[in-house]
Amino acid sequence: MQLFKSGLVLVLLTASAPAFANTTVNVKLWDKDGTVNTDAKMGMGMPANMSMASMRIKLDQTVVPAGEVTFQVFNTSKDTVHEMIVVPVTDAKKTALPYVPNENRVNEDAAGHLGEVSELDPGKIGSLTLDLKPGSYAVFCNIPGHFMNGMWATILVK
Repeated sequence: MQLFKSGLVLVLLTASAPAFANTTVNVKLWDKDGTVNTDAKMGMGMPANMSMASMRIKLDQTVVPAGEVTFQVFNTSKDTVHEMIVVPVTDAKKTALPYVPNENRVNEDAAGHLGEVSELDPGKIGSLTLDLKPGSYAVFCNIPGHFMNGMWATILVK
């Protein structure tokens, strides 16, 4: 009888344990008019007035728990293709990603590419689910010129 009671308690504790659902981060990719300023210097880690950015990535959450994180990505542009790439960063405020000037983009492999929602047409939605460990991450668009026009954001995983 004691074994039965112990087993029943174990089953009840297991059944009542909270299930940890994955976190969803809603991501908006936007631009003012799709025009890329080739002289813009608004990449991550650069001193720039981001209120002047012509392109941005907006996250509805910038701090999330560790574990499965789903990025639900919506390209709100009317006429420009965008994408979203996730890479780890050591310091979200100071890290400069490895930029390739003659290609006008970040070197994704050198940055530690974890996954992406690639080339979303205007008005389209895509998603990416990653198992993220605690730390800082950058999300950015790597279509040529978009990163330097301010199309990046950071997220902290705790």
